[in-house]
Amino acid sequence: MKSLLVEGKLIQLDPEGYLQSLDDWSESIASALAQGEGLILQPEHWEILLLLREFYQEFQLSPATRPLVKYVALKLGTDKGNSLHLNRLFKGTPAKLAAKLAGLPKPSNCL
Repeated sequence: MKSLLVEGKLIQLDPEGYLQSLDDWSESIASALAQGEGLILQPEHWEILLLLREFYQEFQLSPATRPLVKYVALKLGTDKGNSLHLNRLFKGTPAKLAAKLAGLPKPSNCL
């Protein structure tokens, strides 16, 4: 079992680095997870991560790439809701990496 130490608290991760408990998520934990992926979260990352958490609240699942792109386009416009933008932000794996950083389960159709 993997774990992550953030602000003195030990956070349990699954073997792929996703949070074991969705309730453990915080912005500090997202930043620590991003750092482990070689990313420093910028405002444009945060707006996608918070939107992804909204999506999860509404639908109780982590979206695959296509639904993620559509949802972002619906909420933030097509300049941000497109594959190029999301791939650039999340290293070519927006559904998987954004879900991980947002503290959500791995999308079920991602390898």
